[in-house]
Amino acid sequence: MDVHVHFREPGFEEKETVATGSAAAARGGFTTVMTMPNLDPVPDCPENLQVQLDAISRDAKINVIPYASITRGRKGYGEIVDMAALKDMTAGSSDDGSGIQSEEDMRSAMKQASALGCRIVAHCEDNSLLRGGYIHDGRYCREHGHKGICSESEWRQIERDCALAKETGCLYHVCHVSTAESVEIIRQAKAGGIKVTAETCPHYLLLTDDDLQEDGRFKMNPPLRSAADRDALIRGLEDGTIDCIVTDHAPHTAEQKSKGLAHSAMGIVGIETSFPLMYTHFIRTGRWNLPFLIEKMSTAPRRIFGLSRGLEPGMPADIAVFDLEDKYVIDPADFLSKGKATPFTGWEVYGKTIYTFAKGKTAYRYDK
Repeated sequence: MDVHVHFREPGFEEKETVATGSAAAARGGFTTVMTMPNLDPVPDCPENLQVQLDAISRDAKINVIPYASITRGRKGYGEIVDMAALKDMTAGSSDDGSGIQSEEDMRSAMKQASALGCRIVAHCEDNSLLRGGYIHDGRYCREHGHKGICSESEWRQIERDCALAKETGCLYHVCHVSTAESVEIIRQAKAGGIKVTAETCPHYLLLTDDDLQEDGRFKMNPPLRSAADRDALIRGLEDGTIDCIVTDHAPHTAEQKSKGLAHSAMGIVGIETSFPLMYTHFIRTGRWNLPFLIEKMSTAPRRIFGLSRGLEPGMPADIAVFDLEDKYVIDPADFLSKGKATPFTGWEVYGKTIYTFAKGKTAYRYDK
């Protein structure tokens, strides 16, 4: 299960559609995904959300559950959506791509969510600290004349939001954690009984800003951080501070990703490479065991969002079958996603999806 993907429909079908995104997810072994609201129209009311739900009903190969936005128009400020009207149609509320800039706006959103038992799923980014940055404010940035994004732009909002979650009792989930400071804030919040959960992504666990190249396939938001940040994220997963691994699958057109680090669109694809990368670099190396990875990529996200395990007797099967000895090289030309931008091109991995069953039907079958 992946609780953080972008399928781009409605509004940006040149990047991805529900059909292509869900086919790619099935090829990656995912039976359930949750889609972010960076769409047009923004799913900020039942009428707008219905456009997406119609596409899901028509074209989805797997279980696809959308998020509503937190603010009208997903602006990160202003009017908070009517969560009660959207509760039964969505996984929760997120303005992913935009941090909620005002403390009062976030407090208002959390109060409404808390009263309804809904979850706030937060992209944490303080715009006042960005200063035009687009990669991590680290060694590579300084040596190559780029503009940097400081770590504080992420952890400062997490710090604020954890305090608000304590005040309101809101269920609070932190998107794509990338910094060591964020991990420690979430660790302390959990120790204090705050209802906070968190996710991170394979690229933050396997790459750092030392791996950057002058290529748009290395550009995403949050950016690749330092080795110390990467190590803190791994430890955070291992001690339970970070609950799950997601892809933040964010496809763009080839033209949008062809403008180098400074001018390419933010976002990479990952839904077809996530499991083999994690399996190869953490299970086969002996750092983790397979049940631990299953917990982070299946059991924990289902538990957080109140879904069944997909394996109960009498229920339609949600099961992926992998050949863990199948070794191959990641080649974006093979992707079913419209998006091809990945920093993992050419990496050798183990773990090929052979079958994916979703909703009791075959969603993907590998044909040699």
